[in-house]
This record gives sequence, C-alpha cells and structure tokens, in this order.
Amino acid sequence: MIKRCKKLQTFNVEKDWWSLGNKNVLITGTAGFIGFYLTKQLLENGFQVLGLDNLNLYYDTNIKNTRLEQLNKYNKFTFLKTDIAEKEVILNIYKEFCPKIVINLAAQAGVRYSLEKPDTYIE
Repeated sequence: MIKRCKKLQTFNVEKDWWSLGNKNVLITGTAGFIGFYLTKQLLENGFQVLGLDNLNLYYDTNIKNTRLEQLNKYNKFTFLKTDIAEKEVILNIYKEFCPKIVINLAAQAGVRYSLEKPDTYIE
C-alpha cells in the first residue's frame, strides 16, 4: 500500500522553522560541508533526517565518510547513497518517507571541472 503525502506547504522560516520538530526532512548533499552541519543541527533539534549524497570523487571521500559516521550516531538519521538524477529513487523517497521539508544542497563543485568534463553536468 502506498502512503499518500500531504501537499507541501510554505512556511515562514524565522517564525515556524524550529516549531516543526519531529518532522521529516530530506537533505541532498548531506555529506558536504554545509549539508553536514545543517543535518547535524536539525538532528540535534529533534528532526528526522533522510540524507542523500552520491559521494562523488571531486572532494576526498574520506572526509565525507567521516562526516557520515558522525551523523550515523543519531537515531533519527538515515543515509542513502544515490544521485538526485535517479528519478525512481527520488519518487520512492517521496512515497515512503514523505518529507515535510526538502533542502537541496546537492551540487557538482568546481568551475574548472565543469570545463574539463561538461557531460557530467548534462546527465
């Protein structure tokens, strides 16, 4: 049986953000610098977080894995190694996890890399 998610609503970040405790949050790019610290902050404030990252090789994956080890200590954290371009995976996340908040921090870093390997950005 497929769970139906309620329609996403907008909210005032300054007013409503922390009052949304115990809500599902989807964060892409969770192993990156900003994604890690945002995920950690949300977990420390009682949010249930599903973190996505493709763990590409542009930055040292040891750093990313160390960050994920720290996040995995939280009971309310789940990590999924995937690319946001994987449409079926993303659709299943919406069906099963029903995120209330989605924060997209996924990115392919590096301007020089985009010039050397432009096909990476087209996929």
